[in-house]
Amino acid sequence: MKRLLALIAALAVMALVLTGCGEGEKAENVLKMGTMSPLTGPYAADGNDIRQGTEIAIEVIREQGGIEGFDDIELFPQDTACDPKQAVAAANKLINEKVTGVVGAYCSSSTIPASETLAEENIIMLTPASTSPKVTERGLTNIFRTCGRDDHQAPAAVKFMKDVAGVKSIFIVDDKTTYSQGLAEGVAAAAKAAGIEVLDHDHVNQGDKDYSAVLTKVKAANPDLFYISLQNSATGALMVIQAKRMGVDAVLMGQDAVYHPKIVEIAKASAEGLFCTFGAIDKDADAYKTFFTKYKAKTGNEPGAYSAYAFDSAMAYLKAVQAAGSADPVKVRAELLKLEFVGASKTVSYNEQGDSGSNYTVYQVKDGKFVPYWNSLSGEKY
Repeated sequence: MKRLLALIAALAVMALVLTGCGEGEKAENVLKMGTMSPLTGPYAADGNDIRQGTEIAIEVIREQGGIEGFDDIELFPQDTACDPKQAVAAANKLINEKVTGVVGAYCSSSTIPASETLAEENIIMLTPASTSPKVTERGLTNIFRTCGRDDHQAPAAVKFMKDVAGVKSIFIVDDKTTYSQGLAEGVAAAAKAAGIEVLDHDHVNQGDKDYSAVLTKVKAANPDLFYISLQNSATGALMVIQAKRMGVDAVLMGQDAVYHPKIVEIAKASAEGLFCTFGAIDKDADAYKTFFTKYKAKTGNEPGAYSAYAFDSAMAYLKAVQAAGSADPVKVRAELLKLEFVGASKTVSYNEQGDSGSNYTVYQVKDGKFVPYWNSLSGEKY
């Protein structure tokens, strides 16, 4: 009986203590953000670039004094593995965590279904990497895109092929993903319209390691240019290595998913001369240099292809929350549409549809590094 009375007394004291804390101390008001990207599997390099770019943006805002009305900013990274079902599951996890803004995803095939799930709770989503036109063409008010669009990238690539490389024929390969196949089809259509012969448009599967079957076709077709539209730089590297080994004698060209320092690291000498389209980033600009320094110090690596776009996406959201004075999605969206700032990737601003514009540059691997080769807007070489 004495033990029971002692237990009751202890519980009563604990209740008083908890009640006192609730009255005397205000609970922390934390701004919760999420990222969605492939953190494991073949696309992990790009996915972790997105996560780390977002982390750097949060650090910058903290260093500037944070956001008035919020005690801190907390990040909840989620792994999509570039799988639509896993992306929806990740979106639901972020909803349960009560995040108000999400940076991601990477693959358009993940971003599209995930954005619809997030839209049900009116959660803002800014993609730094999904370039399919469908991303911003579904009438959703919660989705924004900081990178470019494939219906701008495809014509830029073909303009380079015709006006700069002078090719007469091309062979196209994609891996049947929403992004890769959509872009490849755009390139095929633009090439035909420009008078370039599309000798064939073939496909491989995600996860393939041996491309000898399709490369045998490429070699037999003998195109002036071999266009590689794959979902990531690791598979792009395998394709490039095997193409060189098989003696494919054609100009090699990839797109923005293939453009990543990893392709040079993996393919080494086989990557020399490879062309890729990617959004123009002025790496001599002060904003990029500041970002580069912070990124290198935190990760030990140079920024990846989408690191700067992820950083700018997160900064856009955080700046909009600052301007709105709250994380209310209606107010934040209104501020995002007013926003214009010089970011690490470009001058960031969004139109009513959620797009921020495209300025594709063709880069070439030279002496083991990607260097700017041709600007699609000016039509001039660097």
